[in-house]
Amino acid sequence: MEFLGEHLWLGQVGHLLVLTAFAASILSTVSFYLASKNRTDSNSWLQFGKKIFIIQSAALFLVFAALIFVCSQHWFEYMYAYKHSSKELEFKYLLACIWEGQEGSFLLWSLWHSVIGCFILLKPTSKENKFWTAPVMSVIGLAQFFLVFMLVGIYIGEAKLGSSPFTLTRNEIAAPIFQRANYLSLIKDGVGLNILLRNYWMVIHPPILFFGFALTIVPFAYAYAGIQQKKFGEWVAPALPWALGCAAILGTGIMMGGKWAYESLSFGGFWAWDPVENASLVPWLILIAGMHTMVIYKATKQSLKASYFFIFLSFGFILYSTFLTRTGVLGDTSVHAFTEAGKAINIMIGLFVAAFVIPALIMLFANSKKMAGPVKEEETNSREFWMFIGSLTFFLTAIFIIAKTSVPVYNKITGSNIAPPEDVEFSYNKIMALVAIIIGMLTAVTQYYKYKSTPKFEVLKKLAVPFVISVLIMVGFIFLYPLEYRKQGIGFLIAIYVATFACVFTITANIKYFITANKMVFLKAGSSISHIGFGLMILGMLITSSNKETISNSTANGIVLPVGVDPQTRQQDNPKENLTLIRDVPATMGAYAVTFTNDSAGQETGRKFFNIKFEKKKIGEATSKESFVLQPDVYMMKDNNMSSNPDTRSYLTKDIFTYISYTVNKESAPIDTASFLINELPIGDTSFYSNGLIILNKVESNPNNKRRINPNSMALMADVTVQTKDGKNFTVNPMIEVEGNSVNFIDDTLFAQNLFVRFAGIGKDNAVKIGVKEADGLIDFVTVKTYIFPYINLVWLGLIVMSMGLMLSMVFRSKMKKNAQLIVLFLSLAGLAYMFLFANA
Repeated sequence: MEFLGEHLWLGQVGHLLVLTAFAASILSTVSFYLASKNRTDSNSWLQFGKKIFIIQSAALFLVFAALIFVCSQHWFEYMYAYKHSSKELEFKYLLACIWEGQEGSFLLWSLWHSVIGCFILLKPTSKENKFWTAPVMSVIGLAQFFLVFMLVGIYIGEAKLGSSPFTLTRNEIAAPIFQRANYLSLIKDGVGLNILLRNYWMVIHPPILFFGFALTIVPFAYAYAGIQQKKFGEWVAPALPWALGCAAILGTGIMMGGKWAYESLSFGGFWAWDPVENASLVPWLILIAGMHTMVIYKATKQSLKASYFFIFLSFGFILYSTFLTRTGVLGDTSVHAFTEAGKAINIMIGLFVAAFVIPALIMLFANSKKMAGPVKEEETNSREFWMFIGSLTFFLTAIFIIAKTSVPVYNKITGSNIAPPEDVEFSYNKIMALVAIIIGMLTAVTQYYKYKSTPKFEVLKKLAVPFVISVLIMVGFIFLYPLEYRKQGIGFLIAIYVATFACVFTITANIKYFITANKMVFLKAGSSISHIGFGLMILGMLITSSNKETISNSTANGIVLPVGVDPQTRQQDNPKENLTLIRDVPATMGAYAVTFTNDSAGQETGRKFFNIKFEKKKIGEATSKESFVLQPDVYMMKDNNMSSNPDTRSYLTKDIFTYISYTVNKESAPIDTASFLINELPIGDTSFYSNGLIILNKVESNPNNKRRINPNSMALMADVTVQTKDGKNFTVNPMIEVEGNSVNFIDDTLFAQNLFVRFAGIGKDNAVKIGVKEADGLIDFVTVKTYIFPYINLVWLGLIVMSMGLMLSMVFRSKMKKNAQLIVLFLSLAGLAYMFLFANA
């Protein structure tokens, strides 16, 4: 059968490009490997591999361009476009839908490997660095082989190897519609991007995170090259700048996910110990451990084996996180994970993990005796000893997290049914509070030690001033701004206070080191600055989590509605902590008078924005000290279910965070059948309605009113007071507008009384016809929950400072030219500040 309207040519070209990239990945990997093993013909093999790798990279970028074109043109004959795109999506979300799916995310990862590989191949290098190119690129080429293999989508017998992004919809979905030649004319729209993912962060978070994932392969490749070339320690120097840059970018990518979770609500706050969050954090923690042992080795020739071990595991756990998130094993425990992808692709992902981790660890243990070990044990009063303790702490923390995260894998393998703890977050937090104390104290103290040995009491003397300052700050905390996290008892509260002191001590001690030891030379102060940022970030987390305050309260107006599960705590919400707002009726919320003014439809189907006006005044006061409007939104779905996105008013010291906890889908509400009851009233006269009086005060000709349809037409406006039985007075202003032979009734609505008032015309003796309709539908209302997150900006500021410290260390150790250093640092700072402090504001 010939199907009408299909654009098959682009899919055929795209599939050919995927196969080209796949073949090129094999050839380039073999070429680079032969270049690294056969030094006689190394240059010819290297040049051949370089050309093939560039061809592979170009093919992958063309695949990406083709996929964007298919989705942006809404060619729903392709399964990827039908499943992930829709006509209502803005272009930024059409771009984001590329990496929503399995195929697109693998493609994105391979594109970053292409960028990194081309950078290594094309940048000018010294003869010493050129030595590493072939073995490093053989590792990157092998990773490309596995990633592109996931995209080939070819059948061998009954087994499908990979999943092509150019698969046809009619070949994937069994439905009668696809038996018709004109089936495309019957597909009105695609499924579209998941509503939980229609967020600014979906556009930028995955690319940055996958860039961080991709970068972890470079230190891994250098470590492999060190063993393969029998240059057991020489790899550390060229690999260290890559490790530093990777730590900055991967850490940024992880915390971008935290910012997204904070802003979108659906993921349980900026850090909820979700399994997928954990799976990305673990490689970063181990990378930080490896980065520090590499610094130790450069300074003292100690900790080489530990450096190998940590660097191998950092990339190994990147691959393991891919297994966790893409095989469906976490589908029941994580809101982030992909669903089951199929047995064949699960095996391919498993092979990807095994092909790198197992050989790397075997090579390490087989060659460990050939690696120079320490002549003597480190002194306890040396910098390298405490740096190693810190690295070990990071590593053990990572193992603890991944062990808990892998319980679903253990259950699946063994057939057991180990249930998660009743309070998942606390099961992590009680350990992480101890980790924060240890790491905080170590990052405060360690830099003051010298390598190999430090005279007694020297460190104590240098730390005396920052220690005293930290104690005074903590006294201020206790008496002026006490931490209030009492949910887990006094013991845990004490642990939080100690962790807070450790963070403050880290900040003050490293500021002093920056001033006295680094002489405030930023380029040489990367470690101090990154430690300050780390301390600020953890301090912000401790403060905002401890003193988060719910200011919405149903006692403000006595309306209590059931609101379901709180997305922040993932437990049944307390209705008393939610405030139901009747339209145009202000209610007290903390220091604010809050009014639900109106709602409006968003661009996407089912999306609705609610305007919530905050005024810093008491109800009844004429003027406000401060006024702003928040616009939380919801996606209305079937059966009155909804997905809520918050809006935030940000200040230097706090965020006012509001989301819709309950609303009614008006489209599914019963039709209002009430009608207007007309009364003829002279000026000053009164009529009744079920809950009070209607008083006609006056009639105004041609009022200056924005509600008028045509400002140049003839119009009359009635000034009407509605007086309720409980003594409340409201003013409504219905209008009548005459334009030629047509009459427009511009009704006014009093949502507090579910009342509609109409200026219906002029009757006998100039009496005014006032129509009153008491709607039998629902009152227009919305239920909101509002938090104050104190000092949340310390989290994002700390992340920026930490990442900039790592970038400073990277450019310092990379031997870049000064102009290149300045450009990299400026772009990094500008990008971080924009993303975390200004974008999406």
